Amino acid sequence: MKKTVLVTGASSGMGKETAKLLAQNGYKVYAAARRLEQMDDLKPLGIATLKMDVSDEQSMINGVDEIFKAEGKIDILINNAGFGQYGAIEEVDLKDARYQMEVNLFGLARLIQLVIPHMREQYFGKIVNISSVGGKMAAPLGGWYHASKFALEGLSDSLRLELKPFGIDVIVIEPGGVKTEWGTIAIGNAMKTAEGSSYKGLIESAQKISEKTEKNNIPAIEIAVLIKDAIEVAKPKARYAKGYLAKPVLFMKRWLSDSALDKVIMGQLK
Repeated sequence: MKKTVLVTGASSGMGKETAKLLAQNGYKVYAAARRLEQMDDLKPLGIATLKMDVSDEQSMINGVDEIFKAEGKIDILINNAGFGQYGAIEEVDLKDARYQMEVNLFGLARLIQLVIPHMREQYFGKIVNISSVGGKMAAPLGGWYHASKFALEGLSDSLRLELKPFGIDVIVIEPGGVKTEWGTIAIGNAMKTAEGSSYKGLIESAQKISEKTEKNNIPAIEIAVLIKDAIEVAKPKARYAKGYLAKPVLFMKRWLSDSALDKVIMGQLK
């Protein structure tokens, strides 16, 4: 029997590539995003599309209900929806900071709450949370984004322990640099505040680094393949990391002191 998968944030990048790859490999895929029209190219692959905003609880309830009415189950939830808004912590409006936490953490958590009862009943389920190497190591200007991903890492660890007795796996994916629109949007938000900012030099340096690293970022399909491999393993690892600088970043975070790591990060921004 086909496994039923819900992929959020499927209008572009890693979410869209994951939806396509899984559909091509025999899964029944529901692709969800706010921008419904940007998922039209998924329909010829047999992928059902849903308009879903993870900051809107009712849209999540409606989407999950629609899938259960059609399929009777959701076997795999891939929480890919999220975004990054960069800027100095002092200067990012708390309204925008709260929205980032809502999308990257609370909306994701509510969707998990909606699917758990059904997964528990069938004694099977896989919940894949797309975090980031930015959920383990923080850089300047990404404070609110890092806060949301650090929180997601902790939430996932607790969830994994809670759900293990019910046959439900919780898997964290930690991408490094990936070719998506994410980086352009994140640093673009910071650049909007650069003029007149006390952090102008830092913001401009971060933009230059973003432009340089973009050419080294891996294609989104590589993360899609990683996700597919992770959900098909009988006993998946708690975490999988891939992408430009993913392994070096995680290695440094594990073995360097805070002061040494600070010097490495700030040295790149000079």
